[in-house]
Amino acid sequence: MAVTQDRLHPVVRAIVEQIAARPRYSSMTPAQARGVPVPLAAAPEAVESVIAQSIIGPGGPLALRIYRPQNASGAALVYFHGGGWVIGSIDEADEPCRALANRGRCVVVSVDYRLAPEAKFPGPVEDAYAAVRWVADHAAELGIDAARVAVGGSSAGANLAAAAALVARDRRGPTVAFQLLTVPVTDLRYGAASHDEFATGFGLTRADMEWYAEHYIRTPADLDDPYASVLRADLRGMPPALVITAECDPLRDDGEAYAAKLREVGISATAKRYRGMFHGFMAFPNLLAEAAQAYDDAGAALRGALGGG
Repeated sequence: MAVTQDRLHPVVRAIVEQIAARPRYSSMTPAQARGVPVPLAAAPEAVESVIAQSIIGPGGPLALRIYRPQNASGAALVYFHGGGWVIGSIDEADEPCRALANRGRCVVVSVDYRLAPEAKFPGPVEDAYAAVRWVADHAAELGIDAARVAVGGSSAGANLAAAAALVARDRRGPTVAFQLLTVPVTDLRYGAASHDEFATGFGLTRADMEWYAEHYIRTPADLDDPYASVLRADLRGMPPALVITAECDPLRDDGEAYAAKLREVGISATAKRYRGMFHGFMAFPNLLAEAAQAYDDAGAALRGALGGG
């Protein structure tokens, strides 16, 4: 049953109203959606260095961006941007990568994976795994410990992070020490109650999510593939996780179900729900105390899991 916007934080309500005034991605082609400007919500934080790197991925060159904080501890986070597998880029992930590098005291490697529909599932998953593999294989060059590599991302990027950890488990390496999943997509069937509760009027819509999945998958059978819908996987042997969810997000229940399923098989997993928030709340740490807190919580989880002090 749909709910009203009364549950939204007042600042979030204003943001969501601005989003609602724009044309929906679900009414566009992928090329048109990629042309929609993304507002910069916060000034980027300073880090010690940012280095561009190109590696050979499964489908050709794969661009990485490597963020090193002043207080790097020898750990790393491989990060995947959001955008429903169809839009988004490492440029748009610049602010979260800087914030996570500083708060997690870890090197952050941001990955410009191939986008759908040009590269449908499992192409982006293979790119994600290739990036994790490269980071582990080049640990000495990066000044990190290969046993202290986490994966993370936002929304569809969090989906790819979890999928990369699953592939790493199934292919017996490299080691993934932790999952940092913010507002993740975990089940492409979109059957949980939150998809109906927050189907419209809360920024991200159910129609948007269906449009993303339509462009990402090859056939309906992919919806049940555990590398696409990680909630459907056998999660034994997966790394511990922090799953950040937003109260008024269609994806909320799926993220929390993923954390619960990890716990069912004896894996340490915390789901933290931010009240009154919407799917994209972490883009606004300068406007929302909850977003700033979420970055602090993510950094603390990374330090705790990866030995960053």
